[in-house]
Amino acid sequence: MPQGHDIKGIIEKVAQIIISELKLEDVTVETFNPDLDLIDELGIDSMDLATIALVLQDEYKIMIDEDDYPKLKTIRLIAGYVEEKISARE
Repeated sequence: MPQGHDIKGIIEKVAQIIISELKLEDVTVETFNPDLDLIDELGIDSMDLATIALVLQDEYKIMIDEDDYPKLKTIRLIAGYVEEKISARE
């Protein structure tokens, strides 16, 4: 399994992607709470989530079903979802 495809590596990568895509200032991978509710607490909308999903699909070569977007509320949940998709394809 390539490095960075363990859950900790995925959580860090998802945090990097969200920080980058949403241009979050004063937030680092180390300070980003993986259990923060991205929709209710960070204010991510469906367009932001779609963008993040597209980047994750490219990064990990997986498909993220639009119907699954409501499940992707925290970095930890997104990382678990990505890990499942990677495991399913291996």
